[in-house]
Parts: sequence; C-alpha cells; structure tokens
Amino acid sequence: MTQIFLSLAAILGGLSVAAGAFASHALRERMSERSLLIFETGARYQMYHALALLIVALLLSRLESPPPSLLASGWLFIIGIAIFSGSLYALSLTGIKYLGAITPVGGAAFIAGWGALAFAAWNLKY
Repeated sequence: MTQIFLSLAAILGGLSVAAGAFASHALRERMSERSLLIFETGARYQMYHALALLIVALLLSRLESPPPSLLASGWLFIIGIAIFSGSLYALSLTGIKYLGAITPVGGAAFIAGWGALAFAAWNLKY
C-alpha cells in the first residue's frame, strides 16, 4: 500500500501543478473570473491532499503494522481529490451547476481522511 499511496501522491501532486499552470495560462482568457477561481480551488485542494497522502505513505513505510485508520485516511484523501477537485474542475469547465452539489461529498471525504489520520496518530505505538 505504501508504494501505491506514494506513487499516487506524486502523480496527483504533479497533476495539481499542471492544472494550476493550465488554469493560469490556457484558461485565463477563456473563463470567467468566478470559473477560474473554482478551478484554482480544485487544484489547491488537490495539492494539499496529495501532500497529505504523501505523509500517509511515509508513515506506512515506517510502521510494521499500520493501523487500519491510517490506510483509510489515504483512501479517503484519494476519494476526496477525485470527487472534490474533480467536480470543481468539471463545474468550472462546463458550467453545469449541479456538479457543485457533488463537491461537498469530496469535502466530507477530506474531513474524514483527516479524522482517520488523527485517530491513527493518536493510537500509534512506538
């Protein structure tokens, strides 16, 4: 699982940088300011949670028997990126308003991921 999380963290982090550059250079003249802000929010949260996933992967690499909540936090961060950032990208690019209703599901996954990480950290045995 460490290798999967570490690889995905690197890929998602790199894609976040690419998304930010794409928004800044290619979309700036083609989108409203509001849509651009929505897109950039998706990229920013993707980067935050790619870094969080990196932390989870590094913790997993150091533990012989990682708690299930640590694994859950990694998956919740991945799910959150897909739903939260993905829905914001789609909303800003298409203008389909109902996509904004999906975004809070991704936000809830992020919150649950942080909670699971806190639970794992609290219960770590050294």
